[in-house]
Amino acid sequence: MRRLEPAAIGGVMSREVANFRTFWKSSAFSSVVEPVIYLLAFGLGLGATLVDTVDGIDYVEFVGTGMVATAVIFSSALPAMFGTFVKHRFQHTYDAILAAPVSVEELVSAEMLWIGVRSGLFGCFPLLVTMLFGLEPRWGMLLVPLFGTITALGFAGFGIAVAASVPKIDQFNYVTTLVITPMFLLAGTFFPIDQLPQWAQVAAQLNPLHQLVVLVRDASLYGFEPTDLIRLAGLIGFALALWRIAISRMTSCLID
Repeated sequence: MRRLEPAAIGGVMSREVANFRTFWKSSAFSSVVEPVIYLLAFGLGLGATLVDTVDGIDYVEFVGTGMVATAVIFSSALPAMFGTFVKHRFQHTYDAILAAPVSVEELVSAEMLWIGVRSGLFGCFPLLVTMLFGLEPRWGMLLVPLFGTITALGFAGFGIAVAASVPKIDQFNYVTTLVITPMFLLAGTFFPIDQLPQWAQVAAQLNPLHQLVVLVRDASLYGFEPTDLIRLAGLIGFALALWRIAISRMTSCLID
């Protein structure tokens, strides 16, 4: 048998798809309404009163393209953390899955793939909403789902690794406050990072969300640059590293 059997990964993903069909309407609703609220509050509210343009573009377009990263992290890292913890500690779903010919590596890979693909699609909603506010479609936007999926894979692995590491579900509050929120604020979604202190600019360059924001804005507004290939390679490396870490942490939890 191969190390990663497509049938095993497909079986785990089909379970997730069947489960998602029971609540997809609420997820789609929040994915559409949330960027509208942000755009109304920041793009039209703040943009109409204090900020007109940023880096030569309308502030509503600046925020709208940056909101892709926000949608990606909140639809990947948080569901991965809470979903993995509940299925492992409370529902014992993973124990049942591992009773079938499915390995931990295949289980984690399937979970990450499902969350990554779903989050990559959800990340496109802010872009579509921004078009209603004047953003012009460009061919480069077709790559946005790919950028979002790769980034979401990394954050899905991060969420799974965290869920396998904490003993209590309320400890996710520490991760959300100390890790996810700073990354969200230093992504360059609502303001350019070049006006921040030097240490904050360095931290932002190491932030995968910021790299996603830059890739989305280049695809939607400015056009691609050679450095975007480096950013994409960094996101791929981030996803691969968190994939292996998630497998290692879940193996320690599930296999005696």
